[in-house]
Amino acid sequence: MIPNIEFFALDAPIPSERGGKAPVPNVPEWAARDYGNRVGIFRLMKVLDRFGVRATAALNSDVCENHPHIIREALARNWEFMGHNQSNTTRLNAVPPGAERTVIADTLSTIAAATGIRPKGWLGAGLQETWSTLEHLADEGVQYVADWVNDDQPYTMTLPRGRRMTSIPYSTQINDKPVFERFHHTADTFRDMICRQFDVLYEEGGDSGRVMAIALHPYVSGVPHRITALSEALAHISGHSDVWMATGGEISDAWRRHCEVNSSARE
Repeated sequence: MIPNIEFFALDAPIPSERGGKAPVPNVPEWAARDYGNRVGIFRLMKVLDRFGVRATAALNSDVCENHPHIIREALARNWEFMGHNQSNTTRLNAVPPGAERTVIADTLSTIAAATGIRPKGWLGAGLQETWSTLEHLADEGVQYVADWVNDDQPYTMTLPRGRRMTSIPYSTQINDKPVFERFHHTADTFRDMICRQFDVLYEEGGDSGRVMAIALHPYVSGVPHRITALSEALAHISGHSDVWMATGGEISDAWRRHCEVNSSARE
């Protein structure tokens, strides 16, 4: 479960999948997102609490200063945090040349200072990277990245100088933002999509484990008319045995142990 906890500045353009930039201030778009940080995130927390889910929050580091109450509540639930840029108004491939390393380092340091734990994972804002992103992340001690939405299992990415990064599955399909904002599906349809995705991966998991990522945005799924459908989907998932409600870090650690054991066996 990956709540994307994001900060959008009122005095900066909000990125749009449709292209173009609305004038600033863009009150309707900004206010909807601010609703997520004022109200929606706490609805999501209650649902996840009900099913004993420890989430992996993709966190804009600017949230630490602007919404410290969210950090406190997430820490009380022992959530994991992965870096998600400083804010969601700027993507890594849109910063000036040479600034990306600083953005990554500052994001991770700010989250570490606010939570007491330096993130071991990363999800780029908008899933955007440059040719240098993975190396910068490795320089900062990041162990896994979720931008590469091309598998249902973890895999190892080989970087220059013999370094390695684990790719952890994220989803642009089981993801409330495109489901509701791009394809205009209903909450019941999103619930059914989650259940069907789970059923297929659960069956395949009998042969080899699968990772199911459910990506949520508090201002999208945290509204009253959608929250019940999410709860119903989690009830379906939790009604099955042998389901590991893991965090990204736990999955990454398990994958790395698996690789080490297999490597030792080959030797």
